[in-house]
Amino acid sequence: MATISTKQEILLMTGTAFSTRCLSEKDSNSNNKSLTAREKLEEACWNGLLPDLLPEICKPAGHTNKLYLWQIKEAIAFIGLELSEFPLATNKYFSIDPYNFITQKNYN
Repeated sequence: MATISTKQEILLMTGTAFSTRCLSEKDSNSNNKSLTAREKLEEACWNGLLPDLLPEICKPAGHTNKLYLWQIKEAIAFIGLELSEFPLATNKYFSIDPYNFITQKNYN
């Protein structure tokens, strides 16, 4: 019997009002003063503030288990977050990451 697993990808666009707004942190560290807005956004995600930032996306569905943040990928215009119950390989055909799915595009 095959195991049904859930994987969620989220792309957070950098250089927008959302990514540059002031983020409140659970653990206030004095060494965070020199971080860029992108680095603060990444740190907020690692510190578990993603449900506070995006409550609509992070609502657990009734049939799925809790999803954990396993990876953050940095790109030029966005930060890619990968959430799942356990580490899973990304199916490039179904990915929303343009660096993944553009290689799967069929040329006629």
